[in-house]
Amino acid sequence: MIQLLLPIIYLAFISLGLPDALLGSAWPAMYPEFQVPVSYAGIISMIIALGTIVSSLQSDRLTRTLGTGKVTAISVAMTAAALFGFSASHSFWLLCLWAVPYGLGAGSVDAALNNYVALHYKSRHMSWLHCMWGIGATAGPYIMGFALSGGKSWNSGYRYIAILQIFLTAILIFSLPLWKKRSKGGAGSETGGTERDAKALTLPEIIRIPGAKEVMICFFCYCALEQTASLWASSYLNLFKGVPAETAARFAGLFFIGITVGRAVSGFITMKLNDVQMIRLGQTIIGIGILVMLIPGPQEISLAGLILIGLGCAPIYPCIIHSTPEHFGAHRSQAIIGVQMASAYVGTCLMPPLFGLIANHISVALFPVYMLVILALMVVMHELLTKKTAHRNLI
Repeated sequence: MIQLLLPIIYLAFISLGLPDALLGSAWPAMYPEFQVPVSYAGIISMIIALGTIVSSLQSDRLTRTLGTGKVTAISVAMTAAALFGFSASHSFWLLCLWAVPYGLGAGSVDAALNNYVALHYKSRHMSWLHCMWGIGATAGPYIMGFALSGGKSWNSGYRYIAILQIFLTAILIFSLPLWKKRSKGGAGSETGGTERDAKALTLPEIIRIPGAKEVMICFFCYCALEQTASLWASSYLNLFKGVPAETAARFAGLFFIGITVGRAVSGFITMKLNDVQMIRLGQTIIGIGILVMLIPGPQEISLAGLILIGLGCAPIYPCIIHSTPEHFGAHRSQAIIGVQMASAYVGTCLMPPLFGLIANHISVALFPVYMLVILALMVVMHELLTKKTAHRNLI
């Protein structure tokens, strides 16, 4: 029965992705009903992000107290309740209220599941699991679109996703014994001393660990680059390169398809290359993609560069996560992954809006240059991390 746990974790990663793009896809139908400016989506998004940062920072303490299985089940249940609350809301301030458990549920489960997989499964599973997240993130807007095109309201789209999350919560509750069986006798087990017995680290203690600041900045840079590309690629192609709006939107969508497909392929490549090599490979492909976008010429060159950036992004997130126990030890990995996730969400909150200011006051043409600067900082931080942790034998 223990082998059933991996498919359950795959389902959980799909569940993580399902709500991620819902707000963006539903907001055009939502904000006229609430009679608020279109920009108010940012308020809800920020509340969710702040909740996610808080719960990510608390994930080490929660996982040591409850274990990964219970944290996952409780977090998915919180997300399901928040989504159901969204589906029943008819005022903007109610959405803001429900955004609190929405964010708190997302952060803990993300950090706990990623750490569990990093400790117990090979790197290929981490890549494929994040590919499952991409499938969930792609499916969410399609489910919302199905509801809206069928004559139903956006509330119905949220309700459909909430029902799926409730169903998954039930599966996770029934699977709780499997988490304990899977981890018995293994490194980082729930009963073996790394999840529950060791003392939870405080944030100052984590930051003092050699390499911790570097991995936090590295993760900040990766997620900043990914979200900046996601948010501004279409505007860059349309406003600077003259690509028609509908074509630009379609190719901006291909960026995420590139990440999803790239992660599926990366799972096989990890059988030949280790995590550090995979991260360097991804950074190299991103760099090539950015340089291609800087080449003057036909629109197709920029479109090809954007796809390359998506493919390059594919291995970096899962391989940084999977390499955490190797860099810092299994006894510290949950704490480090928690602050990595918090750093990631800070990056997604700050850096895309910063480029918006640059595009507004200077020029959207600086889009590739902006990403190149972020990439350069990420490469430097990753190399420093590798150097500082290269001679450890912690596991």
